[in-house]
Amino acid sequence: MKKPLVGACFAVLLLGATAAPATAVSSERPAQADTKPAAKPAKPKAKAVTFAGTVALSNCSGSVVRVPDSQPGDPALVLSNGHCLESGFPAPGEVVLDKPSSRSFTLLDASGGNLGTVKASKVAYGTMTDTDMSLYQLTSTYSDIESKYGIKALELNTARPEQGRAITVASGYWKKLYKCSIDGFAYRLKEGNWTWKDSVRYTP
Repeated sequence: MKKPLVGACFAVLLLGATAAPATAVSSERPAQADTKPAAKPAKPKAKAVTFAGTVALSNCSGSVVRVPDSQPGDPALVLSNGHCLESGFPAPGEVVLDKPSSRSFTLLDASGGNLGTVKASKVAYGTMTDTDMSLYQLTSTYSDIESKYGIKALELNTARPEQGRAITVASGYWKKLYKCSIDGFAYRLKEGNWTWKDSVRYTP
């Protein structure tokens, strides 16, 4: 029996690099010839994407993430893929819930260096049905990680990503940043026995 995804807020794409929004400029001319036009407001700079907050698994990448209402004392979460679970690929229709885990993750700094190790207490959620994701709950809280390593969790964006938006994919496993854009959305994507819905398609 297929189970629907719980917590749709986790089925989102973490987007870091975004194009700066266009700045509105007045088309009005000055009243007098010697009046200087107002200076154009500076465009806000997009926040540079780094490896800070990402983790390296033994076979994959992930990120320390939080939802908008997460509290500093809450157990931290690591978001990765369902195909990265240490128990192997979940079968089509299978959902892994609250399964004990002692998996460890290498926490990375902004340049991709090793800051230390954080450990899981359980797989809170994992599946390869409709989407390909896993969510680990850690033994450390958000405040533990921030005070010890100076790393803040990446906040999940609940808004649907926009076609054409520039993104940077930070791979904690390969220690590489891949820049591309959102090319569109695939209504249905099949690989082997698995089916994913509404998948984000990247440009080359």
